[in-house]
Amino acid sequence: MVAQDDDGALWRCSGTLISPTLFLTAGHCTESPATHVEIWFDADVQSGIPENGYPDDGDVGGTPYTHPDYDPDAFYLHDLGVVVLDEPVVMDEYGVLPELDQLDALATRRGKKDLTFTAVGYGLQRAFPTAAEWKEVAERIRMVATPKLIQINTGFTGDGSLLLSNNAHTGGTCFGDSGGPNFIGDSLVIAGVTSFGLNSTCAGTGGVYRVDRADDLDWLYGEFGSHLP
Repeated sequence: MVAQDDDGALWRCSGTLISPTLFLTAGHCTESPATHVEIWFDADVQSGIPENGYPDDGDVGGTPYTHPDYDPDAFYLHDLGVVVLDEPVVMDEYGVLPELDQLDALATRRGKKDLTFTAVGYGLQRAFPTAAEWKEVAERIRMVATPKLIQINTGFTGDGSLLLSNNAHTGGTCFGDSGGPNFIGDSLVIAGVTSFGLNSTCAGTGGVYRVDRADDLDWLYGEFGSHLP
């Protein structure tokens, strides 16, 4: 997805359809000054440029909305957003929202054992510090990783986040993957959306904003229930 204002493209993110007309992403992807979003669904957007309209005219457009408690100065606390699409997009399957507090079980030693997630996004494939940023690889291609759980309910985000592995073995997330889904195992249940990293090279750890908390589900079903199954 590409967020836009009246002057054109602002930034790109990732996300997932949870119904024909509702696209789930991160709050820092839908925040002001974004007033419109264009979305592409091809696995390889890069090879279709410029014929596919990137970054101005996607497969479908929509209006962004951000969690009412979102604060750009502490974005990771309520980092949730959605895009209401201008027209339905029919898929064979859609992402599924978790049950209330479904991830709390991961706080136990048994809950953490051998648990993997499926992270999906269009972000950077290689990242470097600023002095070597010319070496970065930023193809607009959908990639999949299977990170493992490192920690739930971190000290600086409270009970709102997961920390997942970012390494060559499991893969991971990086800039541009923000808002992309992190499915539980190989299911369609979305544990959370990619939210933050802990360094400029996306190494070691990736942060995921949980979407199973009451304030998130209340907002989604309360404001957008007509778009949800």
